[in-house]
Amino acid sequence: MTKNKFRKIREIQNVLESYRRFDYDYIPFGDNWTMPDGTYQYRQRGLNRLATGFWRTVMATLGALAIKPLYGAKVVGRKNLKALGKSGAVCISNHFNFLDTLFVRAACGHYRSYHTMGPFNNKKGLGGHIIRHGGMLPFSANLAATKNLTREMDRLLKKGKIINFYAEQAMWLNYQKPRPMKEGALYYAVKFNVPVLPVFCTFQRNARGKIRKLRIHILPAVYADEALPRPARIADLKARAEAAWRDCYEQAYGIPLEYLPCKKKSGSPAAVDTI
Repeated sequence: MTKNKFRKIREIQNVLESYRRFDYDYIPFGDNWTMPDGTYQYRQRGLNRLATGFWRTVMATLGALAIKPLYGAKVVGRKNLKALGKSGAVCISNHFNFLDTLFVRAACGHYRSYHTMGPFNNKKGLGGHIIRHGGMLPFSANLAATKNLTREMDRLLKKGKIINFYAEQAMWLNYQKPRPMKEGALYYAVKFNVPVLPVFCTFQRNARGKIRKLRIHILPAVYADEALPRPARIADLKARAEAAWRDCYEQAYGIPLEYLPCKKKSGSPAAVDTI
């Protein structure tokens, strides 16, 4: 990444931050993808299982070899993953890099973790083939596909798998601060009665925005308060998971979490550039 490109990205993120549009996708999706429909195979069977095993092994091998020299990556807090035992869990991680699924895999296990993604990640061609067999669970606007996805998440969680959500929704390239979470991940944690495992990545950046000294923090699992009604249970989980992220950020960087002054006013949202 050049200094000029990194500067433009920072400018876009600063505008979005100041208008509190934390879930805005400023990176274009393109049109090389298809919306999953009722025939989409969330559960791989037959020969597809062989392809899944192959690509997961490739990711486990090459991913582990790549992220340390590229980013100086190190996983912190493995005891918190061990404390889960064989329980399934919903993982929530900050979304800041094209390769951050590899960071979550390094933390939660290359064979144990699965990753929900927006439908535009269901790419055509070889790239789409690889991530589909690497554990991608794409959302869809198609009702039949959504039902199949829900059934597959239930099956995986009962088997003790960890399903990762990017609860911030949008990827902000090399952005260090935690952003507010959407409630979807917490909804599924309550629906399937599994704990939430917060994962938060911290890192340093050079003048071109390149990541250095990446630390993948596995934070203590958060459990729902069963005494609360469902809406309050979801809101409480969200608040405690966000607090865990915030505490991690503040301890890692040694500064309080502060956003730029708010410019948001009633009326139309601010216009935002794209890269």
